[in-house]
Amino acid sequence: MASNDPQYQESRRIELMDHEFGVEKELEEESEDEDVEGWDDWEAENDDVDEGESSDTDFLCFFCHSRYGSCDALFDHCSLSHHFDFRGIRTELGLDFYGAFKLINYVRSQVAEHRCWNCGFACQSNQDLQNHLHETVNIEAINALLDDERYLKPFMKDDSLLYNFGEDEEGEDDYAAPIDKEELIRDLKSYEDISIDDDHTDTCDKSGMKVLSASKDKNGVSSVEHAGSTGGKLKETHLRASFPTVIAKEIKNVNDNYFGAYSSFGIHREMISDKVRTDAYRQVILKNPSLLKNAVVMDVGCGTGILSLFAARAGASRVIAIEASEKMAAVATQIAMDNGLWQSKIPNEGFNQSTGVIEVVQGMVEELDKSLQVQPQSVDVLVSEWMGYCLLYESMLSSVLFARDRWLKPGGAILPDTATIFVAGFGRGGTSLPFWENVYGFNMSCIGKELVGDAAQTPIVDIVDNHDIVTSSAVLQTFDLATMKPDEVDFTANAVLEPRFGSSSGSITDDLEFLTTLCYGVVLWFETGFTSRFCKEMPVVLSTSPYTPKTHWSQTILTFREPIAIASEKLIGDRLAAVGTDACPASKIHLRISVARAAEHRSIDISSEIAGFGPDGRRRKWPVQIFSLR
Repeated sequence: MASNDPQYQESRRIELMDHEFGVEKELEEESEDEDVEGWDDWEAENDDVDEGESSDTDFLCFFCHSRYGSCDALFDHCSLSHHFDFRGIRTELGLDFYGAFKLINYVRSQVAEHRCWNCGFACQSNQDLQNHLHETVNIEAINALLDDERYLKPFMKDDSLLYNFGEDEEGEDDYAAPIDKEELIRDLKSYEDISIDDDHTDTCDKSGMKVLSASKDKNGVSSVEHAGSTGGKLKETHLRASFPTVIAKEIKNVNDNYFGAYSSFGIHREMISDKVRTDAYRQVILKNPSLLKNAVVMDVGCGTGILSLFAARAGASRVIAIEASEKMAAVATQIAMDNGLWQSKIPNEGFNQSTGVIEVVQGMVEELDKSLQVQPQSVDVLVSEWMGYCLLYESMLSSVLFARDRWLKPGGAILPDTATIFVAGFGRGGTSLPFWENVYGFNMSCIGKELVGDAAQTPIVDIVDNHDIVTSSAVLQTFDLATMKPDEVDFTANAVLEPRFGSSSGSITDDLEFLTTLCYGVVLWFETGFTSRFCKEMPVVLSTSPYTPKTHWSQTILTFREPIAIASEKLIGDRLAAVGTDACPASKIHLRISVARAAEHRSIDISSEIAGFGPDGRRRKWPVQIFSLR
């Protein structure tokens, strides 16, 4: 039995960690049938290290080309020069050896793409990335990313840091028990080739994903022990879950929940009752006869089938209505039948098939070929109401682009064909502070302050009164749906906002040019255009702006951690005071906003970088903020 003496344990830990990371010959012979591509070179390299070269090991920085002779020196450099405190993050998250192993691979993978490991912001070059790096803003978000088992696979070949990062530690109790490197490589090799055995999937985790019933680790990866196994260690189990399969199952779960939510009639009533939305589509379809007459129309995500009904009424020769929700596909079919517009493939059913042009297909558009044969590039008009909060939430646009690329004729119409995201700054009235300050005569402002603090991390979807807009509006991003590529859904854009006082035109009146106000955050909204490119008789714009009638999309509110004082550039503040304070209001706010599809399917992440400029040209930057729209 091993001694419990701390000095013995420490010496044993160092002995184990100094042992070569490769696999001994006996182990290679025992597992030659399980040889996995990607590990052999690493093992061979470490066989050479056994000849005495380990003392010359150097460690490459995550972010620059600097190399160091010890992990401690590297981590000190990263903390001081690049705002990456590996040891602090590991301690705060309580990462064991495997968690820290994944953290290293995660950061290296992000840096290789010139992407900030901290906030996800995409830079143009490594130098831009180094200039962008900042203090950790959301440590728990990083922890969630480390649940991804792909980071157990070394990202960088011959990364000596992966098997030495624990050697400089003073004690082992801070993180985890010592790891035998031979055991480690056997454990990690098992992650290279896993497959789910559906014969054993009879339980569900909290997200609804089926998992093996034999056992399940904290990451939801299940295993079945070998015959004769005496322990629960990874080296004694045969992992049988392929990560692409696991991811596919997770996406299916999200899709099932997403489409299941659209099985409720309430949400369809809300959308149809949205007069701005429904009237825009009705006018486009019914008042552009040259576009719809005798056209083959595809409606992606038809819901109740309202757009398909409009298309049939407009004279389309065929309408392919696609709906993933099983319930709503049945409802859309019944509605088409009840209105004599359903196209039956079975004669003499008692329905009015002579006028029927609508075919309802249940399933995702990406799987349409399984249910209905539609010739490629045979559709004249592709119509869809795909927009979500902040335009891109729910990620349905990718499905529309898939349908466009596969079935739309060259030169065919996509409705809508443009989409634009706008941004503007809002004042105190755009927050919940005024409401809570006087609740039937009682001061409940503590609630408002807490809500504003929470809103600095989570976007709020709500109506913003145009009187609460305190800056000019700016175009953040424009999409041409007829030509854009699917990966252009993720973007980074810049905008400049200037104070807006007085008239709705945005001009500053004489009596207000020296007024200072506070900008509490920015509000995003979108417009979709049915332009004259395709809608020659009647182009239409569907707007969700604070300056137009309300819609069910409302606006998306991103709240600053602290409000920024703004004023006309004619107001010269205290040159010694910080820009953006009452003593020195900013005359301009520069924004850099990134929107990207999140790791969680159908969700988006938004990062916001803010800088205020004073009338004298001085600049002040605020920490990056990350917002997750789930």
